[in-house]
Amino acid sequence: MKPLHVETPLLESGPLSRIHGGSVWLKMDALQPTGSFKIRGIGAACQRAVAEGAERLVSASGGNAGQATAYAGRRLGVPVTVVTPTTTSAYVHELLRAEGATVLAHGEAWDQTDLFARDLAERERGRYIHPFDDPVVWGGHASLMREVADDGLQPDAIVTVVGGGGLLCGLLQGMHAAGWTDVPVLAVETQGANSYAAAVEAGHLVTLDRIRSIAVTLGARTVAAEALAWASRHPVRPWIVSDREAVTACRRFADDHRVLVEPSCGAGLSAVYERAEPLRGKKCVLVIVCGGAGVSLEMLDRWERELPR
Repeated sequence: MKPLHVETPLLESGPLSRIHGGSVWLKMDALQPTGSFKIRGIGAACQRAVAEGAERLVSASGGNAGQATAYAGRRLGVPVTVVTPTTTSAYVHELLRAEGATVLAHGEAWDQTDLFARDLAERERGRYIHPFDDPVVWGGHASLMREVADDGLQPDAIVTVVGGGGLLCGLLQGMHAAGWTDVPVLAVETQGANSYAAAVEAGHLVTLDRIRSIAVTLGARTVAAEALAWASRHPVRPWIVSDREAVTACRRFADDHRVLVEPSCGAGLSAVYERAEPLRGKKCVLVIVCGGAGVSLEMLDRWERELPR
């Protein structure tokens, strides 16, 4: 079965390489048809569900996972319901409806949205598509590393962001399949959405009381258990940046590369722009430009005005 995602470019960044003092490569998953990497794993999960007889797909998402599910459902010819937290912007709702999804809002926190969506899927005999905690999703995201390896690049370090941990699990799965068992990963979160860093520090899963970051697509109050387990079998370094650093990186990246990304993606880019200590001395750094559909120039302008300096 042909995947729903596309193979994305692997580009060397002149601006970021000059800042870093070494070679910085960008895996440009912002150029996926849904605007983010999510279509890799979510697309695989949706294809599996439909092949097994699912006649409706249900997602609990305030952003990119819902967008990927809606896109997959349209491509596969099955209806999709996306349940979002009540805090989700009208802009994101418009994007979801444009893909043909039915959009419902329930719960201020994703946990409440998730429970409602699971119950809805059961009542409507649909298939619930988890945004990050699913081995099928991880396997889909692992294709990122297969593409990089096939292009002949083996970096000295990889920079990614962590929300629920699905991307991290997929990247590490793909890295180990390629034999990159000792390549360090810098796992970046924004302050206020740093459930992964908290879990690694504590040695067990930690549930944040709430998300205090504009990077809402990093807003899982508890990461997947598998993401934490990987920290014990691979060199993964959590790293926390501010919302302002993430937004500033989005602006700089748009100027440097003519591509607009969410603050959730900008968080990872900011680690390079700000010359994060764990990356210093690395000759070749790979940054996963995960993208994000829920952003506009107007939103970036507003965040820049409103965030504390």
